[in-house]
Amino acid sequence: MKKTLIVAAVSASFATAASAQSSVTLYGIVDAGLTYVNHEVANNEKGYGPAYRLSSGNLQGSRWGLRGAEDLGGGMKAIFTVESGFNINDGTSAQGGRLFGRQAYVGMSSNFGTVTLGRQYDSVVDYIGPLTANGSWGGTYFSHPFDNDNTDNSFRINNSIKYQSANYGGFTFGGLYGFSNQAGGFASNRAYSVGAGYQNGPIKLAAAYLQTQGTNSGVTGGAIQDGAFGSNGFAVPSESQRTYGVGGSYAFGAATVGAVFTQSRFQFALGDASTRFNNYEVNARYNLTPALALGAAYTYTQMLNKTPGDPSGSSHWNQFGLQADYALSKRTDLYAEGVVQLSGEDGITQIYGTRRSPMSNQVVVSTGVRHRF
Repeated sequence: MKKTLIVAAVSASFATAASAQSSVTLYGIVDAGLTYVNHEVANNEKGYGPAYRLSSGNLQGSRWGLRGAEDLGGGMKAIFTVESGFNINDGTSAQGGRLFGRQAYVGMSSNFGTVTLGRQYDSVVDYIGPLTANGSWGGTYFSHPFDNDNTDNSFRINNSIKYQSANYGGFTFGGLYGFSNQAGGFASNRAYSVGAGYQNGPIKLAAAYLQTQGTNSGVTGGAIQDGAFGSNGFAVPSESQRTYGVGGSYAFGAATVGAVFTQSRFQFALGDASTRFNNYEVNARYNLTPALALGAAYTYTQMLNKTPGDPSGSSHWNQFGLQADYALSKRTDLYAEGVVQLSGEDGITQIYGTRRSPMSNQVVVSTGVRHRF
């Protein structure tokens, strides 16, 4: 009797192991094109000039990655993703030269949701980004000025633990916390975010919040290590960032229209200065044929500064973008797009993904090819 039980137990264990399935998928995107910018800072008599360049990642950053899953039984899976960004022009790694700079995480998923740990996207990227033009079809040049709200994921969250819920009748939610990893400095360079989304047929709605703290504390091993907005748009990195946003889209026939509002507040330790950005975006995309899609977007951005020397300083930008995308196959497409940014004052302009212009207008025209594998 005992031998029979032992044999049965061993047989059951082998059967369970045999039924467990695992898979690893190689995937990626290669995107390259030609780009013209009318005004960029230059070392000449005018102080600016046109730029003609071969550019990588106009619509989507060039990348390759591995994702895997192992079925553990009972509805549970072990999962992982490692994703590397690169510059197709010269083959160098992106995201500060990291091997897996875009994403790197491992975790568990079940019928109750997914928990992952590593370098990951925040909730603004997950929920608001897909409703913007830059986060869905337009690419980098359609981003809000300086990518002040991180909808183009110009920075990721390191040392993070993340939860993504299951889908409950079209409703999903999630949250993330990025640790500082510093003894005696729990709030020195940390980040957290929450978000939620709802989809029912043609309707999509989302809201999200992101906060970073101590990003100018000198701690280099914390949640934010590269590309925090303070280093993109300001001479001095910001001490903290608070971003929230709401958005929605509606699809009817061959057309989809959307609207997004985001606000980002930056606090600086120097002189108790602060800056606030309000972004108002409307976008639309229309499938003229099964292969040809046309897109358009407009964003109005208002910037309010509060500093001891200029307590009521302000600027604003109007940004317009058009795109045509033609699919040669399910994996390969050709695109052409143009973006114009106008400053309401005699201040600077800078379409995200270009160099700063001292003029009150900047124009980008880009065309290229994108292949997914």
